[in-house]
Amino acid sequence: MDNKNTTIIGAGLVGSLLSIYLAKRGYKIDLFERRPDMRTANVSAGKSINLALSDRGWKGLEGVGIADEIKKIAIPMYGRSIHFKDGTTAFQPYGKDNQAIYSVSRAEINMKLMDLAEEQENVKIHFNERCTSVDRSKMEAHFENTETHSHTKVKSDLLFGADGAFAASRLNMQLSSDRFEYNQHYISAGYKELIIPPGPNGEFMIEKNALHIWPRGSFMMIALPNMDGNFTCTLFFPFEGEKSFASITTREQVKKFFEEEFPDAVPLMPTLVDDYMNNPTSSLVTVKCFPWTFDDKIALIGDAAHAIVPFYGQGMNCGFEDCVVLNNLIDKHKEDWPQILTEYQNLRKPDADAIADLAVMNFVEMRDKTADPKFLLQKKIEAKFSSAHPDKWIPLYSMVTYSPHIRYSTALKEGQKQEAIMQKIMAMPDIDKNWDSKEVEQAMLSLL
Repeated sequence: MDNKNTTIIGAGLVGSLLSIYLAKRGYKIDLFERRPDMRTANVSAGKSINLALSDRGWKGLEGVGIADEIKKIAIPMYGRSIHFKDGTTAFQPYGKDNQAIYSVSRAEINMKLMDLAEEQENVKIHFNERCTSVDRSKMEAHFENTETHSHTKVKSDLLFGADGAFAASRLNMQLSSDRFEYNQHYISAGYKELIIPPGPNGEFMIEKNALHIWPRGSFMMIALPNMDGNFTCTLFFPFEGEKSFASITTREQVKKFFEEEFPDAVPLMPTLVDDYMNNPTSSLVTVKCFPWTFDDKIALIGDAAHAIVPFYGQGMNCGFEDCVVLNNLIDKHKEDWPQILTEYQNLRKPDADAIADLAVMNFVEMRDKTADPKFLLQKKIEAKFSSAHPDKWIPLYSMVTYSPHIRYSTALKEGQKQEAIMQKIMAMPDIDKNWDSKEVEQAMLSLL
């Protein structure tokens, strides 16, 4: 492609990273963002859910040499710290040999990626610019400035929609395409952000290097560490029902509910009631659509193509992996964009669908099963078997989180096979007593 003028709609995490990848190849990037510049505006609290950066995401950052910059604002979490109702805790390591996922603030990493994008001389970010339409025949994107209400038309050779789960770019493609498939699914729970502030000397009040979970069956609370000593807590809670956002609405009800369900957390959350009453309640959506590419020049990427719920910590990682795959395809097809975009869509669509399904499944695991002794025993058996036979069994969590060479779609299929085997193993007589016996190991080998 001789003319490399590229428009990216959305300067969020994926749009910013994509702009760095393309800029390093000599593309001239105009990045349009609906919101004001968060580096100078006040970023509103209450809707940010901390993100978990894992190997697929790190691979995306390493691909443009910026992983070390992001490491400065990331905290390793080596496992889940499960908080039971009686105040006791249990630690479940994520992998082996100190494998970790990393807690990053969404705003912090987004601002850092914008800085790194603007360090490329051929990237310009335009803020307060809302995409109003895309004229596909002219390859022209139309924007309205949210402050001045002035209108801009931008012609380009390539256009990427990276503007999130409720993407204007996707809506434009949907309205201008025949047979565009679109599905959105809301889970029955929403979320509300709360906080555990640092101690009097700025210290972390609970274990810093863990993802904390309070599993309670139909709902749960999690907490992820931040660089300044506080924890971003998120309550995942049904919208309706006996214990739900609809039923707990007064300050007294909030106080009583938390004292009953999360007694060890309440003393650490001095602003709990105010935060609950004042912070927004947000919904959680899965978006699947097809196609992702149009006219050999337009593509959806990140949440615009595949929004997922946060329970596998893979939304950002999956979006960053989109950038890696796209970058590899540019090498493979020597900038032949019709071929690049066709293969990008064919490769990524099955993987995005797989991680979307895995994320919903993991919600049930985190909320219901992490405190279940039978489930914990199953995980113990799997870990022991995997340690003895690493070539035969990689646990599903490790395939998704620590194995960027394994596709999400492959991980889902393997995980389903493993679960079928484990159901048979867990049904063996006296499995709780004989779980680490040769008999169990042989049974698993024969089932494989």
